[in-house]
Formats: sequence, C-alpha cells, structure tokens
Amino acid sequence: MCLGVPGKVVEVFEEDGLRMGLVDFGGIKRKACLAYEPDVDVGSYVVIHVGFAISVVDEEEARRAYELLAEMGNLEGIDLPQDPEGVRE
Repeated sequence: MCLGVPGKVVEVFEEDGLRMGLVDFGGIKRKACLAYEPDVDVGSYVVIHVGFAISVVDEEEARRAYELLAEMGNLEGIDLPQDPEGVRE
C-alpha cells in the first residue's frame, strides 16, 4: 500500500527548472516537487507521495491525518522521501 503523508511547506525554491519545496513532516524535513500544485507557498500544507505534492490540505486535515497515523502506530514505519544530496535547511 502506498501512503501520502501531509507536511507543511517551509521553503520554496527552484531546482533544475522545477518548483521544489522543503516540507516539514512533524520535525523531519524533506525536499519535494511542487510542480503538480503550483499555487502552494510557504505555510501551505500538502500531501506528499513519493516525493511529489499531490494535493493541498488545511492544517486541521493534516493534524487529523497525523493523529490517525499515530493511532495505527504507523508514524515510525513511514518511508519518507529521501534527498540523496542531503536535506536543505
């Protein structure tokens, strides 16, 4: 099963001609492609799936998703997208 994980966009930048963002997943930050959600800006909450923002959610929806994942005990096992060159901070 594939899982999209909500996170908060904390930085927006361009990389190799693509609109990218640094997304905070409750303290863990990863790069993600924002090309599919061009209106996303810093402070927006997005659902990330395999390194791509696939939808925008509000803060309440993101919080509910984290609560459900925590209840299921799945937060530890989530395979968040990795940045092979290191995370931008």
